[in-house]
Order: sequence, then structure tokens, then C-alpha cells
Amino acid sequence: MVLLYSCANKAQGPTGGPKDITPPQLVKATPLNNSLNFKKKQVYLDFDELISVEKANENVVISPPQTKTADVKAYGKRVTVSFDEELKDSTTYSINFGNAIVDLNEKNPVKNFLFSFSTGNQIDTLKISGDVIDAETLNPMAGILVGIYMDISDSAFYKHPFMRIGKTDEKGHFSIDNVKKGKYKIYALGDVNSDYYFQPGEGLALCDSMITPTFRREEMHDSIWKDSLHFDSIRTYMGTRFLPDNVVMRYFKENRKRQYYVKSERKDAYSFTLFFNTEAAELPKITPLNFNWDGKYMLQKNERKDTVTYWLTDSTVWKVDTLQLAMTYLKSDSLMKLVPVTDTLNIFQRKGKINLKAKKQKVAPKAEPYKFNTNINASFDVYAPITIKFDAPTETMDWSKIKLYHKVDTLLKEIPYKWKQADSTKMFYHISYKWVPEEAYELKIDSAVFTSIYKRVSDKFNGQFKIKSLDEYSSMKIYLAEFNPKVVLQVLDTKDAVVGTQPANTKGALFEYLKPGDYYLRMFIDDNGNGKWDPGELAKNKQPEEVYYYPGKFTLKANWEFEQTWNYKDTPLLQQKPKELIKDAASNKKRDNGY
Repeated sequence: MVLLYSCANKAQGPTGGPKDITPPQLVKATPLNNSLNFKKKQVYLDFDELISVEKANENVVISPPQTKTADVKAYGKRVTVSFDEELKDSTTYSINFGNAIVDLNEKNPVKNFLFSFSTGNQIDTLKISGDVIDAETLNPMAGILVGIYMDISDSAFYKHPFMRIGKTDEKGHFSIDNVKKGKYKIYALGDVNSDYYFQPGEGLALCDSMITPTFRREEMHDSIWKDSLHFDSIRTYMGTRFLPDNVVMRYFKENRKRQYYVKSERKDAYSFTLFFNTEAAELPKITPLNFNWDGKYMLQKNERKDTVTYWLTDSTVWKVDTLQLAMTYLKSDSLMKLVPVTDTLNIFQRKGKINLKAKKQKVAPKAEPYKFNTNINASFDVYAPITIKFDAPTETMDWSKIKLYHKVDTLLKEIPYKWKQADSTKMFYHISYKWVPEEAYELKIDSAVFTSIYKRVSDKFNGQFKIKSLDEYSSMKIYLAEFNPKVVLQVLDTKDAVVGTQPANTKGALFEYLKPGDYYLRMFIDDNGNGKWDPGELAKNKQPEEVYYYPGKFTLKANWEFEQTWNYKDTPLLQQKPKELIKDAASNKKRDNGY
């Protein structure tokens, strides 16, 4: 029977028993948690199983912050914290491990593990907690320091490390533990260089008022579970609630971003482009070193002046393989002040692949046409102009040879249109007409209508399109329950991207020509009236402009007009943003890293 049983179970093998879901248990601590008059520089924590500390430098927060990083390591069943500097007298120290301590095999965490001791004869027990959210998107921010000062001067945040700190978790929540009685200023900080105070270029959040931590006794409720899946009952007890526990900090980066040169690029012989990391205060000054262009170039720049292209109009210059030049531009120094800097650049031309067959047969290269593209497609939006975009600046054009036709039955009827140049280098044009829904049109462009500054001529073009029916669109009209003339409303898609912007209107803000689908709604209070959201400014104690989300989704159908009245103060700020739009706090931290 034993032999038969062993044969029958031969394929199954040992199962190893049920999965371990029990986190490690602390069995001994040196010193004891909340000990007084502790003067040594090592803390030992012993657990009932083998453990590890996950990413100690990121996840373990020691308060008050350490000038020299404490060494946190796991050996077998023991966690050791070794301080590398003298402990302060009469000070409460807290070591917040968060969920960093896990068992070695299953990675079950010791959740929200906090260990405290005092170097004096009393331990501070008050607490300040709340949340840090992105000021523009209301997404939670992970890994952001939140700290306090008793020094109420505005300069403290610039000059001195925080007195005590906490750090936001994956949900953007923070807790500053073991705080003594008093009044405090509180800030959030994206501490790039780990010095625990603000440096220009770092992200931050500030609070308008002083904070006085306190507590009260109140009835509390706790859920009792039979196991990890089955609920048992609710336990009611008297507990201590530490206040404030709902501090909301709106995190932002000032418009004063660090400015520096990024790279150059020369995709073809006729132009080169300079890239800067952020909006430039002024254009760079170019001094040629191995060529002389004598102003024979065209300058193309975007609105932010962070991308600048120089189109060369002198053949002796564009035939130079490597352009050597001195570039003087404004660069941010360590204090975020713009100072002139001169760099020497060698700008190489990209070489295309050589056609060996054509070279062998001595085939003359074919002259390239002056290329352009349009936004015309078979189904065209009723509100959109036709756009024509060229790959180089235009020298001449003959609009008389560009015809726009309205197709009536089988006949083409020529119609007048309006055109305008949409940029400074004659590379971008708009053709506009008041389209009739469901009607067909045709744009015809003869050959050689456009000539580039490099004497290339354009090819013939013929584009046919039909205007969409109004039945294919939806519209939204948004009323404010409490009208505010400074409000700017934004319709968002399912990726939290803006698809329409309108100022608030007493008769309702109308969003037309929306494609059927799911949409969301956001607004900001445009205090300075510039039509865009602006972050705060630390030097002026200025908060970022307020942002609110409508706490629901709008599903629009074709040929449907939708109206909604919104009271943006009805729902608490942290509960406003729809869950399906919220990006996890870890991704927000990655986006925030760096200057």
C-alpha cells in the first residue's frame, strides 16, 4: 500500500504548504521603542525571521534629518541603524521604515513601521500629517520630503535643513512624527541634492498659515478580519487623534527653470538647429569661425525660443561639411541667475547613404522637389482650416494657381478662400473657408507654384475631401453654480490631455465639435488673466493658481448637446479627480526628478 501510494503521487511532488502571508514580528529592540536618555549611535532591531531592508536610502526616513546619512542594513534577522554623526541633546529621534522591512522569501512588509527614542528625559509625541498633490493635475506625489521649521523667517527654507521631516508614500500621504509642542512653518520639497532645504530649481509646496499640532481623544473604529480575505467585525475603542491630519500641499515648480544648452543638429546641408532645455530669455549670439554668412540666413524660432533653426542662404556656407562657431547665450548659474556663457561648437552634417549603383552607372542625381504636406484627408472637420507645411522656407509663390472647388453634383465650382502665413519663415500657411457640412471640396495646386530659397520647385497636388456631418459631433455647455469671471474651463480626454479651453461665461462656456466619447472637466482660477495656468513663486509666498476637477465622467454621443452646472466647491479637493485619470505617485516622482 505504501508503494502504491508513493507511485500515485509521483507526479505531484511536495507542495510546500500554504504561502506565507505573515509579516516579520519584532521580538527585541535595543534600545526599547520610545526609550529615554539614549546616547549611543547604534540601534538594533531583531525579528522572528530572516529579513531585508528594501532601498533603505529611499524608503527609510530619519528625523531630524542627518547631515551624514545613517547606515541602515539587515543581517540575518537583525536590522542595524548606525548614526554617522553625534546625536543632538534632548531630542526625539524617529526612524520611519515605512514598508521597507520585508521577510526574505515572500517579501511581506512590516507595514508603516516607526521606531522612536529620545536623547533627553522626555519623548515628543505630536504628529502632523496630510497629502502632497501636483498643483496642476492633482495627482499624488511620491517620495517628496515634507518638513517643518520653528524659525518663522522666510529665509529658513533657503538656508537651514528642516527641523523634522516626513516623506510621502505611494499615495502621496506624509506623516511628520514625534513633533514637540509649538507653532511651525511647513514646506514640501523635491530634494534633488539631499541637503534638506530649498535650492533654486527644486519643486516645492508651501502653506499659507502656521501649524500648531495638537491631539484629542475620540471614538475610533477598527476592522477585524478572520483572515486576509474574510471580514469579521468592527471594533470600537477610544483612541488619540493627532491634528492636523489633513494638510493638503499643492506641489509645483517655479517658472524659473534652470536654463542651459542641450545640443545642436544638422539634418541636411541647408540648416542647423540649436536646442535649449527651457524657454530662453533671449536668442543666442552666433559668431562664425570657419565661414562668413554676412547675414545670409533665415532664422526660425518657436514661441519659447528653446529651439532655434538657422536656414543658410549662401551656397559657400552650406557646402562646408563642419560649421565651426562661437555661441554666446544665457545660462543659469548655481544661484539660478542668468549669466552669459560662450561655447565653441562644431556642427557636423549628417551624411546620407551613397547609392553605389547610381555612382557606378554615373547617373545624374535627380533634382529634389520642394516638398510640402497638408492635413487634407477624406473626412475633414467642419471647423478646421487647410494647412500647408513646407520642409524649407519659401521664396516665391503664386496663389493664383491654387484653386479651391466646391463639388456640386458632378461639377466643380471654384470658390474664393482666405490664406495667411502662419510663421516667420514662410514655411507654414492656412487656407480657410466656411465649410458646409456633408459637402465635397477639392484643392488643386499646379506644379511650380512654390519655390524654395534653394530654388527647388513644388510638384502638382490634388486633394479631395468631404466635410463631416454635424451629426458626427457632440457639444458641451458648462455653467458655474457660483460664477467667477477668472475661471478658465478645460475639457480633457481619457489621458488627462486638454482638448478644449474656454473662459467661464454667465451664459455657459460652450465646447463645440467634440467627437463622441468619454471626457472629463477641469478648471483653474486665472488670477493674472493670462489665459494659462501658472505655478507659484516662493519669494512672494505666492501659491500656484487653484485647480479643480469635476468628480465624474461625461460620455458624449453623436448629435448630442450636453449641459452641466458645476459647483466646484461641493467636493473636497482630494476627492475630486476621477480615479481613472489619477496617475500613480511613483510616475509623478520620476517626472519631477531633476531640474
